[in-house]
Amino acid sequence: MAVTPFAPKLMKVGILTAALQELTPRDVRDADPDRAIEDWLAYARDLGADQIQVSAALHPSQADVPPEALLDPVANTLDLRQPFTAARASRVQSAIASTGVTLSDLGYFDNMLHADPQVRRKKHDFLLRVFDAAALLGVGAVCGFVGRNPELTVDANLAEFEAHMIPLLREARARGVVYRVEQCPMPGWSASDDFHNNIAYTPAAWIALHRICERHGVGDQFRIHYDPSHAILMGQDTRSIFQWLKDAGYGFLIAGFHVKGQVIDSRGVSAWGYGGQTMGRGDGPGDAWKKQTSLCEHELPGTARHDPLAYLQNRTVDWLDHQLVARELLPLDPATTPLVVEHEYPKARIQDRDRLLPILKGSIAFVRHIDAAAASMFALQHEVLKSQNIPMQGTGREAFRS
Repeated sequence: MAVTPFAPKLMKVGILTAALQELTPRDVRDADPDRAIEDWLAYARDLGADQIQVSAALHPSQADVPPEALLDPVANTLDLRQPFTAARASRVQSAIASTGVTLSDLGYFDNMLHADPQVRRKKHDFLLRVFDAAALLGVGAVCGFVGRNPELTVDANLAEFEAHMIPLLREARARGVVYRVEQCPMPGWSASDDFHNNIAYTPAAWIALHRICERHGVGDQFRIHYDPSHAILMGQDTRSIFQWLKDAGYGFLIAGFHVKGQVIDSRGVSAWGYGGQTMGRGDGPGDAWKKQTSLCEHELPGTARHDPLAYLQNRTVDWLDHQLVARELLPLDPATTPLVVEHEYPKARIQDRDRLLPILKGSIAFVRHIDAAAASMFALQHEVLKSQNIPMQGTGREAFRS
């Protein structure tokens, strides 16, 4: 009998640079656009991260969304007011070599189906520049949203996706880049009652969009950057989502992870349900987000109390099961799958590098230990024991169980 050795396969732990939007002072980075990435690579090394997901965004002087309307923080760590050239890429590569921290991908989180043609064109042009930068840096992937035209139904937005996203995905293909979509429904993007303002919000929607991509020969460019906090927001759990995708033959769609939790407030659910606050919100730039914040709060991994009952009720993320089931049900290579910490816990959104450092360092360490535990369980149970025909014990958490 061949005995399989114990060899757990770990994921690389990274962090989205929007965690500290102004790590480099604005007057310094505006004059020296690539300084922000250099400083973040050095900061990530101090945090104990393997990688950074570089946040790209329109410069504050060019953005169409006021800062007070942004619940989910963004940062233009990657400054693209001027074209990203081979010389700029070489400078970043030198910083990567000196710090030992790599880039998982680039992130640009915006509405690609914006109703205003001029605003939409501005966002598309910027995304193309992000694709160019990704190609020059050799990272191979850009993470972002699909979005929605709020003037149309969700069904009508499938045609909008075909008309506006397929050309962008063709440009990604030409550059050897994959577009990984995060599934946040973005309820705060619209002052209306629409909760789903990013139409790529759930597995069945991912498949519908991927089939459109396949018809146009860009299926390989469309992947999902899964964030469990959004599943919790919509009453889902990771194990059931991954099982459903596997059963449907689409487990391959998930190609990266954000590590961010969501702590559901039972009182908020009692007051408003999972659709959130739909009346009496006001009409200010940030009021639309009350649809979400009335029932939940973002969690930085490791900062919420350990609550097994909440795991069972799908009201927060069971991180150990999340990392275990990714290995059990998805056809991914852990060593090449980014695991990116995304810091959006409001009470810990401290924009001071020294105060924030131990907070992020602790969260990254927590994520690394959880992933190591899950990798060890998987290797022991599914490889070592299996090779010796020794059964696992117990039942464990099951998909679709209520």
